[in-house]
Amino acid sequence: MPPAAEAVYVEDPEHGTVREEHGGDRRRFAALRAPAAAALLTAALLCLATRLSRTYPFGPVTRNVVDLGQQYLPYHAYWRSFLLGETHGDAFLNWNSGFGSNFLGDIGTYLSSPFDLLVVLFPADRVELALYVVTAAKISAAAAAMAFLLLRLRPGPWPVAAVLGTAYALSGWTLNFGATVPMWLDGLVAFPLLCLVGEWARTGRRPVLGPLVVALAWIANFYTAYMATLGAAVVLAVRLLTAEEAAGARERLAGALRAARSVLIGIGLAAPLVVVVFLATKVADPTPETTFAPAPWTDVLARFLPATASVASPALYIGTPALALALTLPFNRAVAPCVRAGWTAAIVLVTLSLQWEPTHLLWHAGASPNGIPYRQTFVLCGLLLIGAWFSAARGVPRPPALLAGAALLGAPAWAARGSVDIDRWTFPASGAAALLALAAVLLALAAGRRSTARVLPVLAVLLLAGAQAGEVAVTGKRIEEQQRSKVSWSPRVGPWHTTAAAEVARADDWPRHRTDPGEVPGGNDVLLVGGQGADYYSSLTSDVTSRTLSSLGFGYYAKGRHPVTLDNPVADALFSIGTRLRSKPTEPVRQDAPPRATVTVTTTPVPPLITVRPPGRPATHPGDSAFARQERLLGADVYELPVPRRTGRTLTVGCPAGSQVWFWAPEYRGTAALAGERPVSFDGKPPSVRAPMQALGTVPESGAVRIDLGPEGKLRLPREPVGCLVRARLDSAVRELTATGATRVRADGHTVTAELPPGSEGVAVLAAPRVSGWRCAAGDAYPRPARAYQGLVAVPLDGRATTVSCSFRPPGITLGGAVGGAALLALATTAVLHRRRARR
Repeated sequence: MPPAAEAVYVEDPEHGTVREEHGGDRRRFAALRAPAAAALLTAALLCLATRLSRTYPFGPVTRNVVDLGQQYLPYHAYWRSFLLGETHGDAFLNWNSGFGSNFLGDIGTYLSSPFDLLVVLFPADRVELALYVVTAAKISAAAAAMAFLLLRLRPGPWPVAAVLGTAYALSGWTLNFGATVPMWLDGLVAFPLLCLVGEWARTGRRPVLGPLVVALAWIANFYTAYMATLGAAVVLAVRLLTAEEAAGARERLAGALRAARSVLIGIGLAAPLVVVVFLATKVADPTPETTFAPAPWTDVLARFLPATASVASPALYIGTPALALALTLPFNRAVAPCVRAGWTAAIVLVTLSLQWEPTHLLWHAGASPNGIPYRQTFVLCGLLLIGAWFSAARGVPRPPALLAGAALLGAPAWAARGSVDIDRWTFPASGAAALLALAAVLLALAAGRRSTARVLPVLAVLLLAGAQAGEVAVTGKRIEEQQRSKVSWSPRVGPWHTTAAAEVARADDWPRHRTDPGEVPGGNDVLLVGGQGADYYSSLTSDVTSRTLSSLGFGYYAKGRHPVTLDNPVADALFSIGTRLRSKPTEPVRQDAPPRATVTVTTTPVPPLITVRPPGRPATHPGDSAFARQERLLGADVYELPVPRRTGRTLTVGCPAGSQVWFWAPEYRGTAALAGERPVSFDGKPPSVRAPMQALGTVPESGAVRIDLGPEGKLRLPREPVGCLVRARLDSAVRELTATGATRVRADGHTVTAELPPGSEGVAVLAAPRVSGWRCAAGDAYPRPARAYQGLVAVPLDGRATTVSCSFRPPGITLGGAVGGAALLALATTAVLHRRRARR
C-alpha cells in the first residue's frame, strides 16, 4: 500500500533510522502513530473476542482454564497482597504456600514483569479483572513494539505497520497459549524489542539503552526471553547480510560483537533474579522426561489457518491477509534479491527447526517441555510478519507475486483440510478474510494508477484492517470455546473465596499456629484466600517439599508440583495447623457463575511451630507407609496398623473400638467405604495425581472393620493401606510436644526465632520442609545450613541453648548479585567509552 500523501518516509543509512519528513509537531509524533494504532486495535479486538465468547469480564463464563486458574490467578492475588504489605512473608520466603516456599524464585518465574504491578490498582475481589487487564496490556504492548520495529526495519505506510503489529500480537500463539499463560506474553513483547536492540548494535547506536532493554526482557520472563533472544539473533544475522546499507565484513562483525555485548551485559544485569530461578529449577520436583515427537505436517499446515486450537502442534496463525503478504515475498521483484533470499531462508529454516529434535531442544534450553511442546512459535510468527512487511512496505506487490502467494496459501490449506485441528469456522473465516483482502489489493492497485484518488488508499487500509479484525475475532472466540470444552477449568472467584478469606482473616493466629483454608475451588488456595497451608502449585515446587509431604499421606497433582491440603489430625499436629476451614458447596460448581459454599472453622490444640525431639525417641511402627512415617516424625505411636485381609473387593481388619479408620492408597482410583457409610472417592492417576489419605469413619464397638472398594481399572493398594487412629494417644503426644516445644515463636519475613525451655536437648524441628536455602543456629552459634529431620528443618541442641533461629536465603542470590554487579560495572564502562567517543 502506498504511504499517506502527507508523509514522506526517508531512511538514514548512517544511523539506521527511519524518519518522516513533516512540518511542525507532526514530526515529533509521527513515530508513535503506528504503535498507538496497533495497541488500540489489538486491545479492541481482544475485548471483542472475549465478548463474543461470553467470557469474563465481558460475559459470565470463566476464562480460568488449566494453569491460568490454578497458578497465575492465585499468584497475582498474592502479589497484590505482597505489594501492599499484607502478607506474613517477604520477597525471599512465602509462608502461605507449601508450609514455606522460595518466593523470590516464584517472583522471577511468574511475577517479575513490570505489567504485573498493575494489580495494585484493583481491589482484592477484582483480581480476575486485574489479571485480564495485565494480559491485555502485554498483548497490546507487543503489537505496539512490533509496529515500531517494522518501521525501523524499512520505511513504509504506518497503517499497514499497525495492522501487521496487531496480527503479531493476536497470533494463534497468543490466543491459544499466551493469553492463558500470561508470563509467556513478556516474551511476545521482548522479541521485537530485542530485534530493535540488534538494530541499534548493527548501526552502533544506544550502547547503554540496549543492555537495559535486554535486562528488562530477561527479568520480566527469562524463559521466553531466551527464545526471543534466539529469534532476535536470527533477525540480526539476516539484517547484517542483507540490509541495503550493510557495510563490509569488518563492520558487520563489529555490529555482531556489539549485539553480543548488549546481550551479555543485559543478562548479567538480570542475573540476581535469573540465577535464583535457575538454581531453583535444579532442586524442583522433576517431571517425567518427555521425548519430542514432531507434529504431523498436515496439522502444522492447519495451524496457519484461523479458529484452530491444539497443544500438540505449533500455533502459527497470523491472519490470512498477513500470511498472504508474507508468502508473496519470495516472488516480489520490488524487493532486492538478497533481501528476499535472506528472509525466505530464515523463515523456512526456523519453520523446519520446530520439527527437528536437536533444534527443538535448542529452542527450549536443552529440555523438552511437558504440555505444550511448541512454546517458541511466537518467534516464527514474528518472522512471518517481518517478511510480510518487507513485501508490502514499498507498495502492493505486483500481480505475479500476488498470484504466486495466493497459490502458496491455497496449497497448504488444501493439504490440511483433513487435519483434526480444523474447526467448522476455519474455512469460512479464512475465505471471508481473503475476499476482503483481495478487495483491499484491488483498491490499492487502482490508487496507484490514479494519484488523485486519495480515498482509495484509505479504503484499502480499512478493508485490510477489517479482514484481519474479523478473522481474529472469530479465531479468539472459537479458541476460548474449544479450550473450555476440552481442558480443565477453575470457576470464577466469588462468594466462596470471599467467605473463606474473611474466615481466615478472622481466625489467623500466625505464628502461634497455622491456619489452613482447606479446599477452595481452583488451586493454590492459600494464595487466594490466605492462611499457611500445604497447597502449592509452582514450576519450582521443591523436590524435598513434594517427597516429604507425599510420604506423609498428602496428595498432589501435576506430577508432584502441586501438593494439596491433607485434612488429618496427625498432619495438623506435625505442621502446627491449629485452625482448619472446611467448605461445603451449596450448589454445583459451574463455568458461568461464581461458586457459593458454607464455610466452618475448627480450632484444635496443636504443638508450636518449633518443637523439640529428645535424643531417645519412643519406638514407633516400622515400615514405609504414610502412617508409620507420620509416627516417626511425631515421635509417638498413635495408629493401629492391622494387616488387612482382602476378599475380592473387600478389606477386613480389626481395630480398637471408637478409633478412626484412615485409608491410604496414593495410586488408587475409585471409592472406598465402611459398611453402611458414605463412599469416599480417591483419584490416584500415577504419575500425575497422587490421592491423599482420607478418613472413612469410626470403628464400631465390635472392632470389626469392613471396607468395600469400588476401583476404576486395576486395583493398586500399598502393603499397609489402613490405619486406625487412636485419638487419646494423639492428644497425649500433642501435649508432650507442646510442653517441651518453643515457649515463644516469632516470624519476621524470612526469619523464625524461638525461645526454648531451659535444658532442651535433642533436635529442634521447624514445621517446614527443609528446602535449599535454610540456615539455622542454636543460641549464639554461627548460622549453618539447616539439618533435616524426616524432611523438615532441624537444629541440633546440646542442652545449653535456650533460643534457636532459622533464616531462609534463596540459593543463588549471592552469585547473582556478584554477576549483576560486574554487569553494572561493564555497563558504566560502556557508557563512559561511548561518551568519550562521541566527544571525539
